[in-house]
Formats: sequence, C-alpha cells, structure tokens
Amino acid sequence: MQYDSKAPIYLQVVNAIKADIVNGTLKCGDKLPSGRDLAMQYTINPNTSARVYQELEAQGACFTKRGMGTYVTEDTEMIKKFKEEMAEEALSVFLRSMKELGITTDESIEMVRSHPKI
Repeated sequence: MQYDSKAPIYLQVVNAIKADIVNGTLKCGDKLPSGRDLAMQYTINPNTSARVYQELEAQGACFTKRGMGTYVTEDTEMIKKFKEEMAEEALSVFLRSMKELGITTDESIEMVRSHPKI
C-alpha cells in the first residue's frame, strides 16, 4: 500500500479495510488478521495495527471476541452506511476537482454519462 504523507497511516489502513468491507472482499463475520499479521500485511508497526483495530471497533466496523480475534461487523446497515459515506466523499472530491478545472456540475454529469464504461 502506498501511504499519503498528508494523513495518519492508521486512518489510511482503517479506510482500506473499510473499503474491503464495503466492496465485499471482506464479508460480514469474517475473521480479520491478528494485529501482528495486520502489521506485516500493511508494513506498519504493531502498535499502529492495534490503533487500527481500536478505530475500526469504535466506528462499528468490527468487533473483538476475547481470545478469539477480531471480526467484521455483521450489521449490514452499518456497512451500507459506510458505503454511502465513502461514495459521498469520492463524489465530493470528484466534483471539487472538476470545479477547479472550470467544469460545471452539469458538464461533469454529462462527461460521466458519455464516458465509456470501465
């Protein structure tokens, strides 16, 4: 993973994991890697991986079963909420960028409609 120096690493990892939950790579109830394995996977400090899990749990993205590990939330409404929030953020960034180029919202919409499907 390429890290952006403008944002804390733990939040970037949190967002990457939430994206995996939203896009279905990680499913409801899936067991997440141990803190040590997460640290190796993302090449981060084990203390940072602990902070990642604390933040994910605080946001409702996962839960911990003592002695068993950390699991993806089974709350589908929470996952839907994450998806909506992430889509809203992506849309805001896109529209802000288009505005900086002098392109109106209507022009942006037309460009998206006429763009070949990816």
